[in-house]
Amino acid sequence: MGFPFKKAEASTTTTSEITPEPVEKSTPNSSNEKVDVATAIADLDKIQHAHQWDPNLPKEKLDAVKAALEHGDAKEIAEADLLFTEDSPYEEVRAAVRNTDGGEVACTVRAWILGMIFVTLGSGLNMLLSMRSPAVNFPALVVVLLVYPIGCLWAQVMPMRKFNTFGLEWTLNTGPFTIKEHVVVTLMSNVSISYAYSTDALLALQGTPFYNINLGWGFALIFTLSSQLIGVALSGMFRRFLIWPSAMLWPTQFAYTSLFYALHDKSKSDGTTSNGWTISRYRYFFIVMGGMFCYYWIPGVIWQGLSVFAFITWIKPDNVVVNQLFGGFSGLSLIPITFDWTYVTAYLSDPLVSPTQTHVNTLIGLFLFVIITTIGITYSGALYADYLPMVTSQTYDNTQSAYAVSKILGDSFTLDVEKYRNYSPLFLSPTLALNYGLSFAALTASLVHVGLFHGKEIWYRLKTARNQEPDIHLRLMKKYVEAPEWWYLSLLAISLGLGFATVEGYDSQLPWWGFIISVLLAFVFVTPTCMILAISNITLSLNVISPFIAGFIFPGRPIGVMVFKVFSTIVLGQAQTYVFSRIANTTQSSDLKMAHYMKIPPRVTFWCQVVASIWAVFVQIAVMNWTLGAIPDVCSSTQASHFTCPNGRAFFSSSIVWGVLGPERMFGPGSMYANFNWFWLIGAVFPVVIWFLGRKLKIGFARHLHAPIMFGAMAWLPPATPLSFSTWALFGLLFNYYIRNKWNGWWRTYNYVTSAALDAGLILSTIVIFFAITLPGVTIPQWWGNVDVFNTVDALSTSWLKTVPENGTFGPATWT
Repeated sequence: MGFPFKKAEASTTTTSEITPEPVEKSTPNSSNEKVDVATAIADLDKIQHAHQWDPNLPKEKLDAVKAALEHGDAKEIAEADLLFTEDSPYEEVRAAVRNTDGGEVACTVRAWILGMIFVTLGSGLNMLLSMRSPAVNFPALVVVLLVYPIGCLWAQVMPMRKFNTFGLEWTLNTGPFTIKEHVVVTLMSNVSISYAYSTDALLALQGTPFYNINLGWGFALIFTLSSQLIGVALSGMFRRFLIWPSAMLWPTQFAYTSLFYALHDKSKSDGTTSNGWTISRYRYFFIVMGGMFCYYWIPGVIWQGLSVFAFITWIKPDNVVVNQLFGGFSGLSLIPITFDWTYVTAYLSDPLVSPTQTHVNTLIGLFLFVIITTIGITYSGALYADYLPMVTSQTYDNTQSAYAVSKILGDSFTLDVEKYRNYSPLFLSPTLALNYGLSFAALTASLVHVGLFHGKEIWYRLKTARNQEPDIHLRLMKKYVEAPEWWYLSLLAISLGLGFATVEGYDSQLPWWGFIISVLLAFVFVTPTCMILAISNITLSLNVISPFIAGFIFPGRPIGVMVFKVFSTIVLGQAQTYVFSRIANTTQSSDLKMAHYMKIPPRVTFWCQVVASIWAVFVQIAVMNWTLGAIPDVCSSTQASHFTCPNGRAFFSSSIVWGVLGPERMFGPGSMYANFNWFWLIGAVFPVVIWFLGRKLKIGFARHLHAPIMFGAMAWLPPATPLSFSTWALFGLLFNYYIRNKWNGWWRTYNYVTSAALDAGLILSTIVIFFAITLPGVTIPQWWGNVDVFNTVDALSTSWLKTVPENGTFGPATWT
């Protein structure tokens, strides 16, 4: 495979390793000083251009670079250069990642065996559980915690005898379980432990209550392999833009890196740099994790009303306006209170790892584009919003009932126009309609924003490859042989070939040129969306726009729309996991950055991710097909064990809406929601306004305004509610602004460990509650805090201003 198992791997021959001489060590008038000053000036010039619009870099550091270049003083130049070359210029990175490489062994038989075991168990179990409602999953964080004691036990009991096979020396036990082995196992789990996105489409296709079409194992395997691996290949090809630059932070990895260091380094702090706290991060992690594990039983079981603490709606449970404004289920939650960490972290991941500018821009976007706009739409009666709840992802018919797509279908899942005219148009809640509009705006904003603020930077990185501005972590990684471009190009060619075989070799309803469009759509957005994700920790996805586009291109082909959506959405999604995992909240480019931070040799990273991804596909397809064949009435809404295939059902309904009903009837000229197409233009113009404020008018705060975050952070709303978004931002500001400024030493030492501990305790508690209470159907305490708090029009999603009379309807008299 091209990777060694010997310990020598840790010190692979260096390639273009940089070992600069500090400028101040040179003597005056020496030739060395001229060379060093010239090098430092070149470094600072690169830094100034690369970080000019970097919202995460403190302005004083940019000012120091600018002043050093203007003054030309050798000492000042040296000091400015050291700010960027000896450690990361970002405090977040310095707090979570060490600027050293211990040279530990990474690629071992032990790491591969443990990695493949956890990939098999995790991917198979998550695939099975994803078909049940309610579902529970085992994210990669669980693997991080479980593999550590197993790896340490392995080191204690397994023999250290060395073997020689075909000239390759290997052993089952290289000694103590190293931090790099731990990272390798995690990398394998991250890219494979969440069920493949294509399985949602396959369940919609094969499920008896849905299309009930089985194209065979071959189709399922090559469809899933191609959709997973194209994005993996793209992530590697875009490393120069997304991984190597120091500005690409990938904040979600800070909790992981801090946890690795906490588990493998149990030393105490001396208190001088942590505001007097001396407890080791190892001990602190387990205390906080245990506390969260115990605490979650309160909002999770004992008093579920704490999750959405909308106390005003409890006082006025039937007052529609009160419930619309202050409710947390289908209302705007203008007084956002929750005591449930799952509500805080459910959609935008952990707020403790996201930058402050992300929290601020999310609040701005939530207030301007969701709360104010939704109030305006609802109380003006526009779009018949006075007949609908404010916040819900449910679609409605003209009787205020859930839209039944079965009532408009003819033979072979085609649209029966007469049935449609006799039934109802499809109505969207104000926030769901805005969700589409803001998704349009987010994508155009991402293209324009990256072009304006990072265009020159992208061109510079395209030319320089690894010879970029100085960064300590890139410099340390240069001693390892890089995974060559042709490896990723070959993987891309193979996976594209599998994709063509998928659409041409089977009745997929997607022509070959449609497959090309789906991949090109993802390709166009790889760089802008991944750069935004790396800087802000906000994911921009194609899951809304891809079926919208496919519905215009392939009207009347619901399966083709579904396949198009899978390829475009998950190609970008995998590029973001390698850059994005829906379950683990990590991504492939993100995982590549984890390997970069933890100094894992690039070739080891390539193989462990690719092999794990391929193996997980076979495991998941096998589990899915076994479940479909072995469990009676699987995917039925009345299935006895609740294996109702909720994701497959959602995919099926989406494909009917966009493939049969079609976007033309929803957003085309003259349609009810046609005006939401203006969001395409709004998204393109807004970054220009921000650019003008910052670049031309020199308004300082404009540097921190970020249009793609304002629009894109709203992508989950609904099914998310404003409660999750506002509390997420408030908790983030509490830790990453207030505590960071007031107790900076504590923040640098414990903030990211706190993040990992809270998430770990919550995950473990959720899993135990699922298997102890939810799965066996144990009745939770039946008292006011678990019953009456949900008897509000907000919780029942019936908080509409107008009620349709019996046997009456609302909306237009005719529709086409």
